[in-house]
Amino acid sequence: MIRAALLLLLCAAPAAAEVVVATRTVRAQTLIGPGDVALKPGDAAGIAGSLEAVVGQEARVTLYAGRAVRQDAVGRPALVERNQLVTLSFRHGGLSINAEGRTLDRAGAGERVRVMNLGSRNIVVGQVAENGTIIVSGFYR
Repeated sequence: MIRAALLLLLCAAPAAAEVVVATRTVRAQTLIGPGDVALKPGDAAGIAGSLEAVVGQEARVTLYAGRAVRQDAVGRPALVERNQLVTLSFRHGGLSINAEGRTLDRAGAGERVRVMNLGSRNIVVGQVAENGTIIVSGFYR
């Protein structure tokens, strides 16, 4: 009985996993739709494993047809573009300061971005809010 169970364990096939692959070439900075990706058998570290993790995201780099989609190759759609004028918002306790800034990178909601404060010329780091305002969290020199 024990030998039969051991034999079954040794002969059992490994569990099949699926990875997301691009069905067509998707250029960088393009939103990924349901027809752009599909699931194929396979397993690899760092590769997206579900369509829900990829569909509706933005391609950070060009995705080539038939190739697996890396998790770091997709991200939230950008709300702010490089060199865009934005509102900087700093709040601490009862103090609230708003200023105008210019973004130095592209970023989506919840992502951190560097912004130049146009009044002081200092570069600050903030997090992009859902409305495109940058919530300031610190300074760079």
